[in-house]
Amino acid sequence: MVSLVVVSHSRALAEAAVGLATQMLHGPTRPHVEVAAGLEDGGLGTDAGAVARAVSRADALGGGAGVLVLVDLGSAVLSAEMALELLDPEVAARVRLSPAPLVEGLLAAVVTAAGGADLDTCAREADAGLRAKDEHLRDPRGGVASAPAEASETGATTPPASSLELAVTAEHGLHARPAARLVACAAGRAPRTTLRLRNLTAGRGPVDGLSLSAVATLDAQQGHVLLAEAVGPEAEQLLAELEELALMGFGDLPGPAEPLAEVDVPAPAVSTEPGVAGSGLEAAIGPAVRVESVLETADDHAGSVPEEHQRLADAVAGVRARLGELAEQARRHLGQGEAEVFEAHATLLQDPRITEAAHARIEAGEPAAEAWSAAVRAAAEAFATLADPYQRERGQDVHGVGDRVVRMLLGLEEPESTAHGVLVVDELDPALAISLDASKVQGVLTRNGGTTGHGVLIATARGVPVLTGVGDRADVPDGTVVAFDARSGDLVVDPEPALREAFEEMVSARSRERGRALRHARSPAVTTDGVRVRVKANVSSLAVARLGADLGAEGSGLVRTEAVFAQWRQAPSVDQQVEVYAAMAAVYHPHPVTIRTWDVGGDKPLPFHPVPVEGNPFLGARGLRAFVEDPSLLLDQLQAVCTVAVDHPLAVLFPMITTVQDVRWARELLATAARRAGLSAPPPGLQVGIMVEVPAAALGIAHLAQGLDLVSIGSNDLVQYTLAAERGNPRLAAWSDALDPAVLSLVRSVTDGVPEGVRVGLCGAMAGDPDLAGLLVGLGVQELSASAASVPLVKQRLRTGSTAEFGDLAARALACPDGASVRALVQEAQPTPTVRLSGPRAVGTAR
Repeated sequence: MVSLVVVSHSRALAEAAVGLATQMLHGPTRPHVEVAAGLEDGGLGTDAGAVARAVSRADALGGGAGVLVLVDLGSAVLSAEMALELLDPEVAARVRLSPAPLVEGLLAAVVTAAGGADLDTCAREADAGLRAKDEHLRDPRGGVASAPAEASETGATTPPASSLELAVTAEHGLHARPAARLVACAAGRAPRTTLRLRNLTAGRGPVDGLSLSAVATLDAQQGHVLLAEAVGPEAEQLLAELEELALMGFGDLPGPAEPLAEVDVPAPAVSTEPGVAGSGLEAAIGPAVRVESVLETADDHAGSVPEEHQRLADAVAGVRARLGELAEQARRHLGQGEAEVFEAHATLLQDPRITEAAHARIEAGEPAAEAWSAAVRAAAEAFATLADPYQRERGQDVHGVGDRVVRMLLGLEEPESTAHGVLVVDELDPALAISLDASKVQGVLTRNGGTTGHGVLIATARGVPVLTGVGDRADVPDGTVVAFDARSGDLVVDPEPALREAFEEMVSARSRERGRALRHARSPAVTTDGVRVRVKANVSSLAVARLGADLGAEGSGLVRTEAVFAQWRQAPSVDQQVEVYAAMAAVYHPHPVTIRTWDVGGDKPLPFHPVPVEGNPFLGARGLRAFVEDPSLLLDQLQAVCTVAVDHPLAVLFPMITTVQDVRWARELLATAARRAGLSAPPPGLQVGIMVEVPAAALGIAHLAQGLDLVSIGSNDLVQYTLAAERGNPRLAAWSDALDPAVLSLVRSVTDGVPEGVRVGLCGAMAGDPDLAGLLVGLGVQELSASAASVPLVKQRLRTGSTAEFGDLAARALACPDGASVRALVQEAQPTPTVRLSGPRAVGTAR
């Protein structure tokens, strides 16, 4: 490709002109541009020797395709001519000095060279750079027009920008994959049409629509609005394509799943629900295999500047090819969504924010690996400032891609070529996750990162147990045996032989049980004496809803609407809620979906419904109470529920109910919302229920549940309020035991006290623990709503016993003196006993 050299008296002027010119380029292919401007002491002037060196570098990096030199005026022309005399004659023969004006000529030449044109064509286009300005400003009578039209910095007429607002609707906003789709869409119209993006909601931007890392720093979250501004002959077509892409959540919104038949067919063997070990084993033991990042590794290579440029180009090309192979592997085995992770990573390799910074550092004398590492770290740091934790974790993707390029530069083996054992990594790179040999790798420990990193999701989808964020607990020598249970969060280093043997047997037993559970995931859970127990899924997004349906959930027993819309900065409209709830209902058809109304307050903030700061928020305006002063947001939600319930089986749950007056007011609001929806009353198919989360509701259930269809015990809050121990507070873990007999007694109070015909369900962490499924049914619970990934195992456990056996277990548990005694009793009854790696702790803290 033709390269360019800019010769100017002022380095600031030259760099600004280059910056302006490169803004015109939006594709991955860019010509190399050298700057020879100013004097070494920072003053104005030109140096023939510096020009000659710049031309030599440009010729080498352009592969001998030719060098076009653009100059500003006066002595710059003389310095350029003298430089030709200093060059090797063979190189000088490939150089052309252009008489074109610096800015206009550079713009024309850069765009033309990027298109693959030869040196003569680039020179002609540069020479013609003034044509547009000349034709626009020149008066037909030979003078100069008195009033110019809107003009760009180059003087050439800038067409007015066409603009369009784009809503961000996907759950995790504009993270790597949707951002890559946006960039690819814009690239299809470049360079003739350019795109700038702003985040109107967050006040960020504008940024170049062709820079993936720049688009990511817009911090575009669900509910945000972007302004897309396109300039060029295909601006309207580009905006139309972006509008269509935005309607699909930039490719991140799943469509409704097909209805599930209740037949015994193979279910997917894995789960990708964030934060859940999809293998179902959730435990691993083996020798530690440390995989260290190489981003900080020194590069001892001492090549010339052109050689280092070429080393980096070759390494990037090699990694891009490898990512293409991994994308195809992911597409075959995991689906298109995971394949697009690697396609997004390949886009990062072409990101000008990273590549230009790296090449600039090489020009300053840094070796290729160190230059690339510094550019990658700077790009990754931009993600650390983002508000959304999911998008902050996209910095892991930048690190992962950067690490692979450095490994190739330094000749180091890829990390997937590691030995048998438990991998210990800083962060789990998606490329490593897809490449792992699951027959050799027992599990993965990460020092940093959370459960929503792309690598974690891919590894768990492949059946590899992962425990994230263990910090320096993972700093152990290679070969040290480590054991972890992601279900409990336990990690032990160098376990005693007896504990190790017992743990290995537990892992093997879990594997066998998980296999049976998945084979029968879509069959109903029927006890040995013929009683069917419905097992449903807790849902926080459309993606999780589809996962639950795939894993055999018989509807959703809890849609956490405050989680579904948690990233929205503005309240969703009635129509927007109708769209979401109807899509979820379609996923589970013909099974019902239970919508819990906004459960805000405490530890569940909702950006579009702030609650006053309270001294004890868990005992303050939570749930239904948060809408007493202004119920408008709740009425909108209930109107959407009534609208969807006309055509789909729905239930609605009101949270934080403690008095009969609460129930009465909630039902009045529902009737009002039905009228707003154009109905005379709530639809006949809409079932109405309440959450039982406080002891007062459990003890007064006979009155509270009069006239209702169902009640759902919220086990997490019930434990918290019964034992006066804030959930999630590690200092109170010893007092926060879901198996405390006092908690179990309240569950029994609910099942014994509800009016006849009112169904009793239970949602929360207890429902997702397979070990507790029989105990809860024995206490009288009729339905369980668990995390999606837990559904197959919960159903499998219920098939192993009779209601009489479960009832006997519950009776003995109620007679126990404490939670530890209940836990021992429950473990004795399990087909797959759990091996504790540490002392007892509460059963989960999920909300």
